[in-house]
Amino acid sequence: MAKQLVLGAVAYDAKVVPIWEGFKAYFEAAGLPFDYILFSNYERQVEAHLRGEVDVAWNSPLAWLEAERAAIKRGRTAEAIAMRDTDCDLTSVVLVKADGQVRETADLRGKRIGVGADDSPQATLIPLLALAEAGVEGAVVRHDVLPGKHGDHIGGERDAVKALLAGTVDAACVIDGNRLAFTREGLFGPSALRVILQTAPYDHCNFTVLDGGPSSIGRFRELLLAMSYEDPRVRPLLDMEGLKVWKPGRTSGYALLERAIDRYKTIEPWLAQLS
Repeated sequence: MAKQLVLGAVAYDAKVVPIWEGFKAYFEAAGLPFDYILFSNYERQVEAHLRGEVDVAWNSPLAWLEAERAAIKRGRTAEAIAMRDTDCDLTSVVLVKADGQVRETADLRGKRIGVGADDSPQATLIPLLALAEAGVEGAVVRHDVLPGKHGDHIGGERDAVKALLAGTVDAACVIDGNRLAFTREGLFGPSALRVILQTAPYDHCNFTVLDGGPSSIGRFRELLLAMSYEDPRVRPLLDMEGLKVWKPGRTSGYALLERAIDRYKTIEPWLAQLS
């Protein structure tokens, strides 16, 4: 019997189980023995990957950089082999009250900046970098929801927006897609808040592998990239994971986050404690 390919993923929401059960059935029907392990946080997942306990990891952008830098520290290499179409060219925004006193980015100097989880690339690290590079630094008010999950749980972003609406912060940082989602769900009216700053584009999650992995990784990637949204057997899986098509992995879209983690020394304590 062929050895199973084992994937690691973080359990940021209950929907993660049916997502990976569906993908497991898909891969096994295509002749690829497959299983998955769920982790409570990305750091534990990266560490397990380095130990060889999983063969491929579904990583957040911050976990990708953790894996890449930890691999380099060990004389190894990490590779991003695939990502969703919806992982490419995202932006974050800084929101303020439309009728408030903050009229331009410079007005936020010294103000209260509401962000998401401490380790969220999209709602904390990248927008804070954009503000800092625009010459704006304020009192950061964090909304830590499920730390270790790198902002995959959007509760921190929602809490930051609620704080802005309540007047306990002067601005809120969110990924632009959640700004639209929060409007649709009625958290705030379409004219209540406005964008005062939008970041440059960046990329989000990817499937990460390390050198020395099993040859079945090639088949795993091949099956991913062959998925068609027009296939009724595949469409529910893609809908659950929020994409229309899998794309080859790229790493050029992580430059902003790299600058942010270098500026704020985000992963240095974790990286230093790795044996």
